[in-house]
Order: sequence, then structure tokens, then C-alpha cells
Amino acid sequence: MNDLNEMFFQECDDLLEGLSSGLNELENGSNDEEIVNSMFRAVHSIKGGAGAFGLDQLIEFSHAFENVLDDVRAVRLAADENVVALLFTASDHLSDLVDAARNEDQLPPEQGASILSDLKHMSGSLDDDSHAHDGRGEEDPPAFEPTTLTVDGGLPPLDDMLSPTAPTPLTITFKALPQLYTNGHDPTLLFRSLQELGSLTINADLSSISLLRDAPWSAPTLSWTIDILPDDSVDEAVIREVFEFVEGLCELEIQSHASAPPIETLPPLEEHTQVPQSGAPSLGPDPRETKETGVKPASGSKKQPAARSSTIRVDLQRVDQLINLVGELVIAEAMLRQSMDEMPHSANGSVDEAMSQLKQLSGAIQESVMAIRAQPVRGLFQRMSRIVRETSKEAGKSARLVTIGDATEVDKTVTERLVEPLTHMIRNAIDHGLETPDQRLAANKDKRGTVTLEAAHRSGRVVITLSDDGGGIDRAKVRQIAEDKGLVRPDDDLADADIDNLLFRAGFSTANEVSNLSGRGVGMDVVRNEIQSLGGRVSMQSEPGKGTSVTISLPLTLAVLEGMVVRVADQTLIVPTLSLREMLQPGQASVHTLCDGDRVLALNDELVPIINLGAALGYRTDPVCLGQQSLLLIEDDSGRRSALAVDAIAEQREVVIKGLEQSYQSISGIAAATILGNGRIALIIDTDQVIALPGRMGAAEPPAPGATGDVVNA
Repeated sequence: MNDLNEMFFQECDDLLEGLSSGLNELENGSNDEEIVNSMFRAVHSIKGGAGAFGLDQLIEFSHAFENVLDDVRAVRLAADENVVALLFTASDHLSDLVDAARNEDQLPPEQGASILSDLKHMSGSLDDDSHAHDGRGEEDPPAFEPTTLTVDGGLPPLDDMLSPTAPTPLTITFKALPQLYTNGHDPTLLFRSLQELGSLTINADLSSISLLRDAPWSAPTLSWTIDILPDDSVDEAVIREVFEFVEGLCELEIQSHASAPPIETLPPLEEHTQVPQSGAPSLGPDPRETKETGVKPASGSKKQPAARSSTIRVDLQRVDQLINLVGELVIAEAMLRQSMDEMPHSANGSVDEAMSQLKQLSGAIQESVMAIRAQPVRGLFQRMSRIVRETSKEAGKSARLVTIGDATEVDKTVTERLVEPLTHMIRNAIDHGLETPDQRLAANKDKRGTVTLEAAHRSGRVVITLSDDGGGIDRAKVRQIAEDKGLVRPDDDLADADIDNLLFRAGFSTANEVSNLSGRGVGMDVVRNEIQSLGGRVSMQSEPGKGTSVTISLPLTLAVLEGMVVRVADQTLIVPTLSLREMLQPGQASVHTLCDGDRVLALNDELVPIINLGAALGYRTDPVCLGQQSLLLIEDDSGRRSALAVDAIAEQREVVIKGLEQSYQSISGIAAATILGNGRIALIIDTDQVIALPGRMGAAEPPAPGATGDVVNA
């Protein structure tokens, strides 16, 4: 049961994701009937699975939910703004009920009582009069008594059926497979859908039913034969669409009688209408049989079961284990290559070619394994849709979420750790960014604000942008608060970007009073810290009166990093290429020494501070001559530039990231470590932290012989 329970909740997650997608389409004005049908099937499947596990609270709510969806798809209820808003609220509560059931808990009855009441009132089913009663958990179901169901008086005379202008009669043989019931489907709903397409007679085949003590519980025994005379505009293709979402879950055969023999060759009408229990009626030879062989063509009317899903569910821990092993394989390949490079070239022979192939294969395996962890950000974006609804309601504003690029794939770990930063960003966008409906109307804007969440792949990275169409950042207010807090001085010359970056300072808040949404000084600093811990960067742009945009740039995976291998004081270090903007070899840079001993690089009419990387990390205390150093120009999240002085630049390569905190401890200025081809450990530099390290310049270099003035040409 534990395995079945886990499978049910995994399926619920997929169904809830599909439900959320359908609601977003409905909110955006889509008129596709299949969207409502898919939403109905999702809620109905959740109800069916909940019934198998006795989750009464989930059953009752999903039953009321599907009644409203049934009214919408039957056009008894218009999907206007109020209906869609209620469906969104119901979807959120249904997700809460699933989570509670997953944790073997129940929500307080009063938590969703008002939503349940609204659903019942909207569908007119407060007394359960306008929808079929499922009997689950409310009253004992009636005793089973097999009957023959005749709808609309059965079939018309056969002469009318075979007339040239009459619709083509069809005979449908239907038998459910076990998976159909496991997924929560009900054949009765299929038959009701057929009833809307024409006149039909349904007979159940009871020949396979055995005594209860002998019943094979794992195998359904009922099958049905249905004779249908479709309406004028209905053909066989429309009939098949009714069974579309149970393909592969049933045995289905649809037989057409369009080319039946003349009337005199048919048995009496009574024999035609009495369907034998053992199968479908025989109406003479099949016109599709050839005269020469009497064999039916391969394209017979029997529909083959659809292919099973080509995806499997794998425990995430197993995937992580595989990724670690592949990382070790890549390291072993690099070590083997290093050893071969140190051997005489003549000794390599054909082994060198084999090593090249091994390198290509290990790289391909690494990329494929990394792709296993990749998943679309659609689920993450849909979770943010709920945050938008709840925050706008609490702030007394009207807002909607627009998503772009939700099929963009990101490492699963990245998506999980993005939940909290995006939640903070959205709450800030609505609470601080969007105006009230009255203010928006006065500014000639739609009274309903728009928050846009966009994801895309750019230059080997994932870029996520959250923007709003609000009033933008009030920079005068931000600066005044910063001055009051002593963060800046009144005479400081700050650019717009500098003022915007003040919002990322810990404890900084522009709220006038503390509320459930803001005012506690916790928000954008959390965003920056979390994004930096993922190896990413965050930046902000704002235009008064038009809105604010926050951009997050992240690596595709947290397992591999592109870096520049450098040497400092006999140590090998890795500088991530993400923050690297330019490299300057000795003799290419113009260096100035300031009065306090600090040195700066003159580049493009800009003075960039130089960081002695060896001194900043404590590798050396002796002075160094910049004339013998290479410079790496780096840039942090706020756009500030610095130059790292290193002894030498070796090469650029991809390295496998190994965390330090689990096996050692966190080190200031160091992000992680890796293993090189020679087996040695190399530390990966955290460039943002290095820029902020105290005493980053180290000891001043001795004067160069013959140097004059304060300019030294390195």
C-alpha cells in the first residue's frame, strides 16, 4: 500500500500541474473545450484515487469541484471572471488537501468550508440535486443489480438506418482494463458522453461474472456492447474522441454498418436488436474482406491500445549518486590524460587516439547525466501564481501573473532553491511596485497590474526575469532612508544603479509600517544571498512610472563549472568565467599607485582597483611586482569592477564542483573545490567575496628601478 500511496500522490502532483495550466489558459481567454475537459479529468482522477484510499475530505471537495467544471464544459455555467477566480481558489485548496493527505493529516474543516460552499452554490448542487450522487462516504450505495440500459427508445427501424441520407449506425464493443479503474475513470461517464452524440442502446456482457468468493479482483470482468445511431454532424472520428483519454486503458472496437448487405439478406430485426452477451452482433460478411482471400486488411477498425508512457520515475538520490560517479569518471579521465602527457610522445602510440575517444565519450555521458536532473520551470512558475493571488488579495490590489518560457529546463536543485527568492521578489513587486487600482486608473493604466515571470537559456546559463508594470523605484525615498540609517552620506554621488542596489542591503526596508507583507527588513538581501550561493547573479533595473525588473542569472547545473585555471604563490586556483570580463598579460596594463599605497588599473577612462589575490587569501605576505603579474578583470553583481593580480594564467576548462562545507568548513573567499587531472585539489574562487575581503591589496610593491611619477607600466 505504501508504494501505491506514493504513486497516487506522484500522480496527483502531475494532475494538479495540468489543472493549474488549464486554469491559466482559461484566465487568458482560451475557448478550447479540451482545456476544460482535461481539467475535469484531472479533478475526477484525484477523486477516484482518493476513494481508493478512503480520503473522505479530499473526495468531498473534489466532487464539488468537478461539478462546477462539469457545468462549465456543458455550457451551463459561463467561465467569467468570478468563476475563474473561484476555480483558482479551489485549485489552491485542493493542493492543500493533497499535501495534508500526503502527510497523513487533515485540514481543519473550517479552513475550506467557505470554498466548498461557494462551489456547491455555484453549481446549484447544495442539495446534490443537479449532479449524479457518487455515494462515496455519504450513504450506502444501492445493491448491484445488472440491467440493460436503453436510451431514447433504442434504434429506429433498420430501413431508416440504411437509407442513403441517414447517419451510419455503429456498434461499439468496450471492455475496461485494470489500469482504467486504478486511474479513477468511470465507464458511466463515457456512456453519458455518447448519449449526447446520438441515440444508443447499451447492453452489458455478464457472462464472465463469477461468485464473489471466486472473483479475480485484479481483472475486470464486465464488458459492454453499444449500438449508436449518431446525429447528423457526428461521424466515427467524433465517437472515438470520447474514448481518447482512456486510450491504452481499455479494449475498444468500433464497427460501422455503412455497407451492410440488402435488407433481405439480414436476419429479422428482432435478432439484430437482441445483442448476444458473448459479443457484438453479426451483420453478415464484413465488406472490408477481399473476394480473393477473405482476409481483412491490416487497418481494421479495432483500435490498438496506445503505447505505454516512455518515462519512468527514479528516486532523486539515485540520480545524484550517478552524477557523482560520472564526475569521478571525468576526473579519472583527466588524471589519465595528465599522466600520458608526461610520458614520452613515442610511448603513447595508438593509445593517444583511444584517449581522445574516451574524453569525448566521458564528456557526452556527463552532459547526458546532467540532463536527467533538468526539468521545466513550469511547476515553479505555477507555484508563484498562487503567491500572486494571495499577496494581491492581502495587499488590496489586483494583479495577474504572466509566464513566458515555462518550458525552459533547469537543474532540479536550482528550481527547489528558487522558491524562496521568487516568493520574496513577487511579494515585493506587488506590495511595493504595483499601485492601487485607483492610482493605476489615474495614471491611465489598467486597474489590474501585471507581474511577468520569464525564463530563457542565454550563453549557457538560465536567465529568469521578474518584472512588473508598477510605478518603479522611488529613488529619492530610498536614498533618504539610506541616509537616515547611515548607509550613505548626504554628499555621496550615487548613480541610479547604486541607489537601486541599496535595496539588497540587509535590514533595509522602504515600508512605512510593519505588516504581514513587508516592513521587517527581510527580503531582497535573502534573494541575493540565495542566488549567490547557487553561483548566480542578480541585478535590478527600474524606470519611474513604468515598473521594475529583477534579473537572475544562474548556471544550468550545480555540478560543473567553467573556470580559468590560474597560479598564485605555488597554488592552483579556479576563477569562474561567469564574472570574468577581460584578461591582461604583463606589459598590457597601465597601473597607477595612489597616495595611500593602493594600486588601480587605468582602463577605458576608468580606474579599477587591483586585488593581490595571493595576499587576499593569505598565501603570501611579501611584496610583489605587478610588472610580472597577469590581471583578470572581474565584475560583481552590482557592476563594480576589480582586477585580480595572479602569477600566471594556465588554461580554461570545465571542472567538477566539490563542496567544502560538508567535508571541511566554509572559507571566506572560496566557493568550492575541484580535483585536477594531476590529482591535486584546486580551490574555486568566490569573486564577490574576494572583492569585499579586508586588506585585499596586500603589501605594496617595491619601486620599479628607474620609475618616475606615480605611473608604473606593467
